[in-house]
Amino acid sequence: MAAGRRAPRTGLLELRGPSGQWLRVLLTLAEDVLGVSPADSPGPGPEAPAAQLNGGEPGSAAPEALANIRRTVRVVKQDVGGLGISIKGGRENKMPILISKIFKGLAADQTEALYVGDAILAVNGTDLSEATHDEAVQALKKTGKEVILEVKYMKEISPYFKNSSAGATVSWDPSPAAQQKRSSPLLPSRELRESRSVPLKMCYVSRKCLPTDPEHRYLEVCSADGRVALFLRAKDEATAQSWLGAIQANAAALLPRVKEELRAQLAGAGTVAGRDIKHVGWLTEQLPSAGTRNLLAVLTEKELLLYGSLPQSRDALGKPTHSYPLIATRLVHSGPAKGSALYEAERSFALRAGSRLGVQTHLFSLESPRELALWTRLLVDGTHGAAELAQEVSAACTWKGQDCTLTVHIDKGFTISTSEPGLSRTILLQQPFEKLQMSSDDGTKMLYLDFGGPEGEILDLHSCPKTIVFIIHSFLSAKVTRLGLLA
Repeated sequence: MAAGRRAPRTGLLELRGPSGQWLRVLLTLAEDVLGVSPADSPGPGPEAPAAQLNGGEPGSAAPEALANIRRTVRVVKQDVGGLGISIKGGRENKMPILISKIFKGLAADQTEALYVGDAILAVNGTDLSEATHDEAVQALKKTGKEVILEVKYMKEISPYFKNSSAGATVSWDPSPAAQQKRSSPLLPSRELRESRSVPLKMCYVSRKCLPTDPEHRYLEVCSADGRVALFLRAKDEATAQSWLGAIQANAAALLPRVKEELRAQLAGAGTVAGRDIKHVGWLTEQLPSAGTRNLLAVLTEKELLLYGSLPQSRDALGKPTHSYPLIATRLVHSGPAKGSALYEAERSFALRAGSRLGVQTHLFSLESPRELALWTRLLVDGTHGAAELAQEVSAACTWKGQDCTLTVHIDKGFTISTSEPGLSRTILLQQPFEKLQMSSDDGTKMLYLDFGGPEGEILDLHSCPKTIVFIIHSFLSAKVTRLGLLA
C-alpha cells in the first residue's frame, strides 16, 4: 500500500432493490469511491430471465447492443391514451428524463422500439437533457399527432440503483390501471454478480428526507451527477451514523479538488473577478408543495449559485437553477426550524433575496449543526464581503416629480442626482448613513427614507424596492461589522 493511504473500510449493509426487496451487499469505502458488491455469491445454476424492461413480456428486454446508443423513434399518438408512457426523473432529481412505464397496446408500446429505462434526450427537436420534470411534461404534452423521440437506454442506470428519492413516477398520459405495465423490472442474477461504485467527489449523502424508519437505520448516497444512487439500510442506528460520518469525511477530503476545478472553469470563462469559489456543498430545500429537493450550492465572493447537480463544464456552471447576489440576500433564520413537522428535529436556515419582481424566500436544511454553523457564518461573511466589493449601487427613480438616480455608497451614504445629456451630474440631495432614522417600502415600487426632516423622502423606483432595501441593510451590517460591533 502506498504511503499515506488508509486501508479501505468494509462492512455489510442492505440495499433496497427495484421492487422494495432488500439485498445483502458489501460496502467498500476507499478514499475517492464507495464500492458495492453482492455479499453472497449466487451458486451455479441456470441464469434468471433477463430484465423485463418493456413491461415484462418475452423478448421485450432492451438488447445489449442498444445500451448508451442514441436512437430516434417515431411515435404516432392514438386518439385515446396519448403516447401511452409515464416518465420520472428530471434535473431537480439529479436524473435524466426516464421512461418509467409503458402502457400495453398504446402508441409507445406499438413501436416495439421503446423500453422502460430509456432516457428521453429530445422531443421533436427540443432538448430535454437538462429539463426539469415539469418542463419535460409540458414539452411532451404540446406535441402533435406525430412525435419524434430521441432516446438512449442508460445501462449504467440499472434498476439495481433506482430508489424512491428520485421522485414518484408521474403519468402525464393517464391510462386505465388495467393497461399499466410493470415499471419495476426484475433484477437478473447477472446484476447480482456485478459490483457498482459511487464516486465520492461531491457525492450527496444523507440520513434524512427518507421514508419513515422507526429504527433510524436508513442511509442514502448519490453521485454528484445523480446517475448512481444507493438506498441502504444498516443493522442499527449507530452503524448508519458511522457510515454517514465516514463517507462524509472522505468526500470532504476531496472538496479542495472540486473548488480548484470550478475555479479553473470560471477562469476559462473569463469571470474570475468577484467569482472566487468560497464553498461548495449540498442543501436540502423545502418546497412550497411540502416536498423537498437537493441542490448543490456554490458560494462565490458575490453570489450564491444553486444547481441540480455538480456542473461539469463552463457552460453548465454558467446556467445555475438559481442565482442570488449576496449583497441583496438576507439570512433571516438559522437554527432548529419551528412550525414545520418535517423540520422539527432538523437544522435549517432561511434566505430572502430581493429582486425587481419581489422577494424570493427559501428554506434549507443541513445534515448536522456543524454544517449549519458553517453555512450561517459563510453567508453572513459573504454578504459583508460582497458589500465591501460593490461599494455602491445605483437605481433610476422619480423624486418630487423629477427623473433622478439614487446612489447608495457604503461610505458616502445616499445621493439623489440628475443629469442632462452633455451636462455634468447635479446633486439634488446627499445624506450620510448616520442620518438615516428609518426606511420603509410598499413592496411594489415606493421607497421611503427618513433622514430626520419634516416629511421624509419618497422615491418611486419603478419596480420592487426590495433589492435596494436589502442592499441598504447589507451596507449597514457591513459598516457595523467594520466597527467590531458584531462577533
